[in-house]
Amino acid sequence: MNAPSTAKQRIEKLRVALRDHDYRYYVLSQPSISDGEYDQLMNDLIALERQYPGLITPDSPSQRVGGEPTKDFTTITHEVPMLSLSNTYSEDELLDFDRRVKELVGGQQYRFVAELKIDGVAISLIYRNGIFVLGATRGDGTQGDEITKNLKTIRSIPLKAETGKGLPKDFEVRGEIFMTKKDFESMNKRQEELGEKTFVNARNTTSGTLKLQDSKAVAQRRLRMFTYFLRISNVKPTSHSENLQLLKKLGFVVNEHVRVCKTIADVKQYCDEWNVKRSSLPYDIDGIVVKVDSIAQQQELGAVAKSPRWAIAYKYPAQQMETQLNAITLQVGRTGTITPVAELTPVFVSGSTVSRATLHNEDYINELDIRIGDSVFVEKGGDVIPKVAGVNLKKRPKNSKSFKFPSLCPVCGSKIFRPEGEAAYYCENFECPAQVRGRIEHFAHRRAMNIEGLGEAVVDLLVKEDLIHNIADIYVLKKDRIAGLERMGEKSAQNLLDGIEESKTLPFSRVLFGLGIRFVGEGVAKLLADHFNDIENLKKASQQDLEHVEGVGPRIAESVIRFFSDVHSLKLIERLSKAGVQMRSDRKKITENSNITGKTFVLTGGLQTMSREEAKERIEALGGKSASSVSKKTDFVIVGSDAGSKLQKAVELGVTTINEEEFLKMLG
Repeated sequence: MNAPSTAKQRIEKLRVALRDHDYRYYVLSQPSISDGEYDQLMNDLIALERQYPGLITPDSPSQRVGGEPTKDFTTITHEVPMLSLSNTYSEDELLDFDRRVKELVGGQQYRFVAELKIDGVAISLIYRNGIFVLGATRGDGTQGDEITKNLKTIRSIPLKAETGKGLPKDFEVRGEIFMTKKDFESMNKRQEELGEKTFVNARNTTSGTLKLQDSKAVAQRRLRMFTYFLRISNVKPTSHSENLQLLKKLGFVVNEHVRVCKTIADVKQYCDEWNVKRSSLPYDIDGIVVKVDSIAQQQELGAVAKSPRWAIAYKYPAQQMETQLNAITLQVGRTGTITPVAELTPVFVSGSTVSRATLHNEDYINELDIRIGDSVFVEKGGDVIPKVAGVNLKKRPKNSKSFKFPSLCPVCGSKIFRPEGEAAYYCENFECPAQVRGRIEHFAHRRAMNIEGLGEAVVDLLVKEDLIHNIADIYVLKKDRIAGLERMGEKSAQNLLDGIEESKTLPFSRVLFGLGIRFVGEGVAKLLADHFNDIENLKKASQQDLEHVEGVGPRIAESVIRFFSDVHSLKLIERLSKAGVQMRSDRKKITENSNITGKTFVLTGGLQTMSREEAKERIEALGGKSASSVSKKTDFVIVGSDAGSKLQKAVELGVTTINEEEFLKMLG
């Protein structure tokens, strides 16, 4: 149906009005109409667009209400990695940061920008021609989940940026998604009224909301965003503080409490000021972010590993609350590690109710003289993991007794032992049910074998029903046995079997990580898989052979040898191999005339033909090494779009730089 010109004009007028009201409400905090009047304008727009669907555009305010559920989130690679900040917890560490900046900028004048560290979820927004086209989570910093539909429901994110004279049209914005304390409390109140489970804290709720597959559900939760980063293609800005002003002009919300500080003393004053005032804020913060203001100096300072040298997070001391320690229980992990846990009278700490907290190990309990019945101080390490930090001795019961570690495993009753030089106790029974569950959960984890449908609840069920006793049993599960279990059924059983079959295609390095060898994480597993190529070579490797691998030390080598000396491990590997699990690396053979073999490469900026991770894999597959920072040992720096400080460092050191086309020629 062709829309009449009056309908087009009315639709555009409504859109302009709604965008203006969003800007006044979320950016200026100066609403000019009531919520009811706003809703009426939105309803009028939606009704007209339903009548004339050909006039619906992606930047229409009506698109914030949410659309059809998303089955899966696509993984995208960030054009420029989203770095994580190093943390500091004291004034001395803050002064050390200032000293390092001073030394690295070589006597130049510099200043800082201090910002509240919002306790939320970092996201990236991409705009093309002023229109919001792509949004993603931070993920691991290199790759994140594409959640554009969900982010479009957040009203403080403009679907169409201001594009007046002199303003950019193509750019990336980064910020923090969060929920105010008031909105979080209101949501929990609604949950209680409906008789449903309440949420733990605002930060975790925000994270979970962004991963909901139904964007209509996301739209019902009042998420918000503060922006703190702007990247414009082919434009080199002068300072971070100027970028924040530009973000405001583009229509984004920037936290009002940002402050430019001339000296580190000014920064410390800002940190102290907000430590006192943070409880009065309508949202949660867990510290202050400090950044060098000059963009040129930021590029000169560069980054170390995944953290920039030009910024740091000053974390506030953890909040401590006092409560009663009612009991000490013991948890058994997948490697047999026994961890003591404090069972507490529930207490609200740093945004959530805590009823259990770690006690680390026997030495920790003895050092603090923690006893059952004590009144203890509880805090969250890094504002995340609850722990008992101390005891109020004034309230200690007169008949209290020191805690003694038992001699038997609380799960299977086997003997426990403490290796010489270690702090933890271990259960000696390899078939201990708690260890079995832990190993299977680790093996099925998305970063290992990624077996969809094999989460904690299903693992517990399968172990309880005596269907699996180890990771090899996963591959002999039968549909009829699974489908007959409680809460399963035909469809769930088939989905699980499909996930198990799909896991057989995953590379050897993922299998090696999934085996759960002590001290062998994802990175070490990849190093071992690349070096030894298959499981047989790795089984025969000596201590010297293992330590020859860069990144593998004596402790890891000893652990690997111990694992492959165990008869249970060897039987598992044999069964996994027969089941079709990959036990050999598919790494390409290294050719003697390769331009890559033995060379060290560093990537900077984005590539057009492949992701940075793919480029690294190609380099390593041909016998090269991919490094994160430029040094005199670097052979080539691959320069992509929006190259950063690594390019400047390469020029300073005289390292050879190549573009993407030259890199592709080297790959052949």
